[in-house]
Amino acid sequence: MRFGLFGGARTRRGTGDVSDSHGYAGFIDYIMEADRLGYHSLFMVEHHFTGQGQVSASMTLLAYLAARTQRIRLGTAVVVLPWHNPVLVAEQAATLDLLSGGRFDFGVGKGYRPSEFEGFCIPIEEATERFDEAMEIIRKAWTTEGRFSHHGRRWHYDNILVEPEPLTRPHPPLWLAAGSPDSIRRAAREGYNLLLDQLASVRQVIGRVALFREECARVGRPYDPMMVGVTRALQMFFTEEERAAAIATRKRVVGVIGDLAKGERPKSIEEDDAPLLGTPAEIIARLRTLQEGGVANILMADPAATPASLRAFAQHVMPAFETHRAVAAE
Repeated sequence: MRFGLFGGARTRRGTGDVSDSHGYAGFIDYIMEADRLGYHSLFMVEHHFTGQGQVSASMTLLAYLAARTQRIRLGTAVVVLPWHNPVLVAEQAATLDLLSGGRFDFGVGKGYRPSEFEGFCIPIEEATERFDEAMEIIRKAWTTEGRFSHHGRRWHYDNILVEPEPLTRPHPPLWLAAGSPDSIRRAAREGYNLLLDQLASVRQVIGRVALFREECARVGRPYDPMMVGVTRALQMFFTEEERAAAIATRKRVVGVIGDLAKGERPKSIEEDDAPLLGTPAEIIARLRTLQEGGVANILMADPAATPASLRAFAQHVMPAFETHRAVAAE
């Protein structure tokens, strides 16, 4: 089993304070420690207009992290393509791949938050159409020898050359955030790796992994369990006195995510088996269940997000699994 991270920095606008997670400086220290401890990857969110201080310029921050780290892979989760000029995205992503020495994972999506589409004055009903055309252009930009032209419904380019070329050939790994059966099948058919969300139950996750694997087999695509990244909230504690506080934090986080996404959430905290919430032994047991269901690549969203929490997980959980590069906490 492989372990990575999911999330990003948070700040509060206009106060000079940081949120209950941490600001940019703390987040950079956090990722540098993850790199030292051997965590495999970071997938960084991109969101806009939330009032939650979430990262809006993910590739800019990842480029800085590329210079401060050596081994950890750096990914987007995700660049919402309907909001961006696809040629500029292709250039920025290729530049990041170069700066990171080929450690970039390009996660993309079509978006789901109505408030963000409203903020950019783009009808959410156009999301799929805009996403499809943008990906066609980006793939063309990275694989065409020499100049190319494109004349689509939204974008028109004549005789352009996208520079630089990405270091990873033919292009960085492509990841698609998906949850519905149709979108999961599409990811498998079209050569994407799969990013699964942090609110889905263990049963849902195992079913989605199986569906992705089955669709890969149907289209003749070699399947590797590392092609699926499963996001899980991490809240590890060591005493029963800490359990109530961890559950309260989980309720708050689920409430914020659900309100922003306007999506479904667990009916009750008792039914919520998605997070890695508990003692190290409880977390290991939950990870074993996921592993038995075909999950091998865990991306952890940690509300504490401190170097200490990274060291604790590396010391108390990672050694229970064969595939890890963790350094024991000092």
